[in-house]
Amino acid sequence: MSKTVVVIGGGPIGLAAAAHAIERGLNPVVFEAGPHVGETVRAWQHVRMFSAWQLNLDKACQRLLETCGWTAPDPDAYPSGREFREGYLEPLARVPELLPRIRLATRVVAVTRVEHDKLADARRLSVPFEVAFEAANGSEGRLTADAVIDCSGNWEQPRPAGAGGVPAVGERNVRGRLHYGPVDVLGALRVHFSGKKVAVLGNRHSAICTLIDLARLAGEALSTRPIWLVRSETARNGPPGSVPKQLQCLGEMLRDIEHLTSVGQIELRTGFSLKCIEAAGDHLRLQATNDQTLIVDELIVATGFRPNFDFLRELRLDLHSTLECPSAIAPLIDPAVHTARTVSPHGAKELGHPDRDFFLAGIKSYGRAATFLLIVGYEQVRSIVAHLAEDHDAASRVELSLPW
Repeated sequence: MSKTVVVIGGGPIGLAAAAHAIERGLNPVVFEAGPHVGETVRAWQHVRMFSAWQLNLDKACQRLLETCGWTAPDPDAYPSGREFREGYLEPLARVPELLPRIRLATRVVAVTRVEHDKLADARRLSVPFEVAFEAANGSEGRLTADAVIDCSGNWEQPRPAGAGGVPAVGERNVRGRLHYGPVDVLGALRVHFSGKKVAVLGNRHSAICTLIDLARLAGEALSTRPIWLVRSETARNGPPGSVPKQLQCLGEMLRDIEHLTSVGQIELRTGFSLKCIEAAGDHLRLQATNDQTLIVDELIVATGFRPNFDFLRELRLDLHSTLECPSAIAPLIDPAVHTARTVSPHGAKELGHPDRDFFLAGIKSYGRAATFLLIVGYEQVRSIVAHLAEDHDAASRVELSLPW
């Protein structure tokens, strides 16, 4: 009887894990909390991906798609989130081999060992996993599995606006008025942001993309004022010229933000480590730890995300104390040392935990590091599935050669 492998998350890495499992003769079951595959991608579908198609496709997924007549996109083109979802993830989920294995609108609420909580030792590694889940209609269930691959990402847990990794004073009170993550200011929320003084807190891809869109909006609604808040003393984006051709969209984005701030179309405030947020009528009053103050109409918090381990509390995990990633990969992805381009490909050996045959994969496996590329996640699940199929040579082999 083939092994049952529960895959948590129906995004690109979760679907890739399932595709590799099918090729290996395993029995994958994919749980996706949202009503569609790629639900997280749907949330940022307005954003242009900074990596070209060639870095965003998994080989096992491509093989499944090609049996249904799918044609690969231009490898050098840069898709938007919508194009990635509609042109790749949704057709993949409709492939006959994969479709019946995906359970949509079904959230995994706990993973444990059958009749073994975290403290139980006897026969622990010889009993299967038990996955507790809850459907959107409130029905609950349990599924036993030989292995679990958590590809659930970190989208549902945005980092707070406050300094030190905790909410700013007053942040919880005004949370309903704040926006977290990349916001579609040129789409559904165009009218909401038009003509307003909008602060964006953050210094990475989602913050910069949102600011560039706000600058475009300001070109149409002239009273729109984008303000870029950066916690550090400088906006550390790296020299555009250092970006390889496969990430040229990232280089363009960095050049755009540099130009927009230099000509004053985006106001840049560095050293703005947020201490306090309070409502001031229809406005928000922001105070930094260095006593800078700012009155704005809107605040977009684009400071990144954190992994959620709450539903894994009964498992024995080996997590790095700082990065909250599997301990073995911490030196490979440490953002103090590496960018996404210098991370070394890795697999089952580095991603395992004391609870054998449980794995974190995808961006969640990077914990708090923001150096993740999809193509590295695909290599992760290829190796993990090879391990589960007991092809240990393939599991230990690195099959990904980064193109730079």
